[in-house]
Amino acid sequence: MPNLPDVVLWSIPAFVLLTVVEMVSYRIHPDEDAAGYEAKDATTSLSMGIGSLVFDFLWKIPIVAIYGAVHELTPLRVPLEWWTIPLMLLAQDFCYYWSHRGHHVIRVLWACHVVHHSSRKFNLTTALRQPWTSWTSWPFYLPLIVLGVHPAAIAFCSSVNLVYQFWIHTERVDRLPRPVEYVFNTPSHHRVHHASQGDYLDRNFGGILIVWDRLFGSWAGEVERPVFGLTKNIDTHNPLRVATHEYAAIARDLRAATSWRERAGRVFRGPGWQPGPGTETGTGPGAGTATDVPGRAA
Repeated sequence: MPNLPDVVLWSIPAFVLLTVVEMVSYRIHPDEDAAGYEAKDATTSLSMGIGSLVFDFLWKIPIVAIYGAVHELTPLRVPLEWWTIPLMLLAQDFCYYWSHRGHHVIRVLWACHVVHHSSRKFNLTTALRQPWTSWTSWPFYLPLIVLGVHPAAIAFCSSVNLVYQFWIHTERVDRLPRPVEYVFNTPSHHRVHHASQGDYLDRNFGGILIVWDRLFGSWAGEVERPVFGLTKNIDTHNPLRVATHEYAAIARDLRAATSWRERAGRVFRGPGWQPGPGTETGTGPGAGTATDVPGRAA
């Protein structure tokens, strides 16, 4: 397997430049309706991003071991050629869609992903607000390993996907031409994904492409201005609390549970799930803790 470039590392100068440009744009042309920037919030997002680099390195050790073992066992091999790279990017993006969707509808997975939705701002620093428990995503890409994709190629494709999503975390870019909006994930689509309104909850899970959402019924267009964050926001800028608050909520609910059925529901059902008749399974950003009113499922 040839060495593949570290896409994230090479993109850091662009991240910094674009963030500075966005900050300056708010100074020159303020928008009273936009969420904009707040120093404490941006600092928290940066802290979460730096912390995720450290924890991701640790989580990758067992994950790479599993991927490597499965890759050795499968007889299939996908060569790294100019024509296979776009196909691997497409396949990885498809798996990302289901991973992302799963992280909105299964509470123990949402406990990881909720970090990214915890800011009430929506700017380029929000893209850096990443979880510290990213071990939850690896099973969704295991089929690619079984099909013969090298683990290094998956890491490369995941990095490309992550870098692409940086620029869509902004309110400074309006809707793009219709063909672009129809195929690709854009700032408009991703603003909907980060919104806390009922009609916007659990929509637009795509990474690079938005066509998966159109195909699988989870797409919503931007109509009213989004209100960002959770329906029950966490009032803290402490990175440790941001990273762990939903895990703590799960632990509290498990201690209070009165049956194994309820315990299983608290972990594996939707973030807003409640025991009892007529309960919806709840989902996504609408559920900061299990006591929230459930959002609409995708």
